[in-house]
Amino acid sequence: VLADTDIVAALLKELKLSPQDIKGYIDQHAQTGTAEPDTPLDRMTISPRLKKAFQHAFQASRDLGHSYVGPEHLLIGLTAVPDSIAGALLKKYGVTPEALRQKVVKVVGKGAEDGRVDTPTGTPNLDKFGRDLTAMARQGKLDPVLGRAQEIESTIEVLARRKKNNPVLIGEPGVGKTAIVEGLAQRIVNGDVPEVLRGKRLVEVNINSMVAGAKYRGEFEERAKQMIDEVTAKQDELILFIDELHTIVGAGQGGGEGGLDIANVLKPALARGELSLIGATTLNEYQKYIEKDAALERRFQPVLVPEPTVEQTIVILRGLRDKLEAHHQVTFADDAFVAAAELSDRYITSRFLPDKAIDLIDQAAARVRIGATSRPADMQELEAEIAQLKREQDYASSRKRFDEAKGFEDRINDKQKALEEQTETWQRKTGSETLEVTVEAIAEVVSRLTGIPVADLTQEERQKLLKMEETLRERVVGQDDAVTAVSDAVRMSRAGLGQTHKPIATFLFLGPTGVGKTELAKALAETVFGDEQAVIRIDMSEYMERHAVARLIGAPPGYVGYDEGGQLTERVRRRPYSVILLDEIEKAHPDVNNVLLQVFDDGRLTDGKGRVVDFSNTIIIATSNLGASIIMENLERPEAARMTEKALRDELMTVLKGHFRPEFLNRLDEIIVFHSLSRENIRSIVQIQIDRVIRTAAAQDITLKIDDSVIEHLVEAGYQPEFGARELKRQIRQEIETKLAKEMLSDALKSGDTADVTYDKNSGEVKFNKVASASKPAKEKQKAGNEHDAQAEGDAAIPPAVSASSKGSKKRGATGSGKESR
Repeated sequence: VLADTDIVAALLKELKLSPQDIKGYIDQHAQTGTAEPDTPLDRMTISPRLKKAFQHAFQASRDLGHSYVGPEHLLIGLTAVPDSIAGALLKKYGVTPEALRQKVVKVVGKGAEDGRVDTPTGTPNLDKFGRDLTAMARQGKLDPVLGRAQEIESTIEVLARRKKNNPVLIGEPGVGKTAIVEGLAQRIVNGDVPEVLRGKRLVEVNINSMVAGAKYRGEFEERAKQMIDEVTAKQDELILFIDELHTIVGAGQGGGEGGLDIANVLKPALARGELSLIGATTLNEYQKYIEKDAALERRFQPVLVPEPTVEQTIVILRGLRDKLEAHHQVTFADDAFVAAAELSDRYITSRFLPDKAIDLIDQAAARVRIGATSRPADMQELEAEIAQLKREQDYASSRKRFDEAKGFEDRINDKQKALEEQTETWQRKTGSETLEVTVEAIAEVVSRLTGIPVADLTQEERQKLLKMEETLRERVVGQDDAVTAVSDAVRMSRAGLGQTHKPIATFLFLGPTGVGKTELAKALAETVFGDEQAVIRIDMSEYMERHAVARLIGAPPGYVGYDEGGQLTERVRRRPYSVILLDEIEKAHPDVNNVLLQVFDDGRLTDGKGRVVDFSNTIIIATSNLGASIIMENLERPEAARMTEKALRDELMTVLKGHFRPEFLNRLDEIIVFHSLSRENIRSIVQIQIDRVIRTAAAQDITLKIDDSVIEHLVEAGYQPEFGARELKRQIRQEIETKLAKEMLSDALKSGDTADVTYDKNSGEVKFNKVASASKPAKEKQKAGNEHDAQAEGDAAIPPAVSASSKGSKKRGATGSGKESR
């Protein structure tokens, strides 16, 4: 009041208050203290009411968009503290914070153009279509910007130029272009900028808001012109920012009917240097839209924004810790930031740092928070059990079985008591537990996003990996060397000993047809990746022409099919953790094999759209029939005249070198020779296939007892070394599966029946003889169905069936066959 500034005097005049009345009121009501008149200032304290008034003053300044706190703001702050002497005085005269705020806007705005003040900033159109980043920085609404000092300095240098002072930030999506502009806004607010930029407002213009609702011809141009006129009138106070700068080209043309777009409206002002504009866009869009218009492009100065390193990303993540912890109400382990940066860099290859790392840690925090507030699974199971018991109790009561209903009531009470105890324990735990985002939480989110198991190995997974050979041999018979080599490669990768930039393993499988090359790939996908469909099969016989390479990686720009992507690259992008089976690779054109060299060596391939596809989490298996004749000839020789393993391998390598280039063979981890199947191998395969038929019949509630004579017949009929196991599968389909289907369709075999399956040497046919037709209780049928479902999910257990023996001959039921096959 005593300062008697123009603003305060004008405000008091508007409020019809005199400084002398105010001073007299204070002298009358203020209590006299005991401090000495010459007490040092550093020993004087600020009362809590004054602190509160200052806080309201700061907030009032922010709300009004001012870059300072003055006496007018302090007056607003005092009105918000009615229990102070000043607050009581203002309240006595009927002054409210809102009324005083309106007076401040009126007084502070005087002296603007034409004496007219529509908003505190004097730029109503810009405020309508823009977002004041400097105001948001003052209010603490922007995230801290770390690790981008060099790019911010480059932007400031361009803005400080006399001409062409319009920087455009160019970088890939997610590298932090918008964050750099927000960092500049924070520097302006903090005064950490050159004199030429101090006190300026940095406003982001939303092009979509300008275009929206402009229904009539010329309406958009009028909006743009009014906004530009406001900016040029205050060019010393304003810097504009347009995110996605390429959208100004063509924006507002109204379907190409001759209207001006925002780019052409801006050109004259940019050419005369009447406004400063910061743009942000990607390199592809800058080349596609901005560079095509030379008159527009020469008015901008590019500032390249590279992707930050993993180390820089860790610094950025740590800077966001406070805001993330406040939002999610969790704490972060420090190594969680390191894990987020490193794992996102390694496994999420289609996006860029730091955006993908920030998303990763944000989602992990959300997951931890949701997991802590969700009811545990055992509590949900108890609730379901109680609901089921109540239904059964109601049913018993409706049938007047009151003793049974009483039993249900007792069980319900026991379950309710257990549920209440668990609920109390859970609530006590969640109330006291501090939630922390750990490395394991980050790894779990990466696994869910990519399907790649990056979390620590569980004990179950360790046992599964250690026993991988046994699991694979249940499906692939007689190829122990191949099974061992594949298992070792997978174990090294999951233990973290493999090379990170290469595929998990790269194999070439050699051998005759039907010996298990493709089957091993499928078994590996099911064992390691949990799904037999995780095989990306490429039939290389379809790539015999030179131009077929475009089908693998995608057609180049300008060709038909450019938008569809490559048959190999697209499937790997969608499923990066899989087995890639390159079947019959010797039939592909040599130029197609050349494309694969980079995949084998670096684990990456660039598709037709320029995107880098990561192959480092795949197992690549190429199969070939080259040298199959040599293997067959060696098998047909007498055992004493057969080649040794080394001699056979050397012979096959000679054939391979004559077909494939040395650089191709040199990039393979291992070349594995598949041997022809012996009669004992065929017998094991017959047992595996018969077990499958028995399980299929058990699912239909039909029990099959298969005589050993059938096994011997199938071994004799199916043993043809030149065709491998394929001929055997044809025999089983024709002689057992087809006949079983006919028996079921003709009602000769029904649900609940048991049949002996025998081989009649006289007629040379397999016969089904029904021996029982007892209808099973419903619960046993349900049990058989459940056991079949478990079998379909990969369980090693086999549905039970009764095995019988008659006159010394053994019959294979489901249980007995399972034991023999293992």
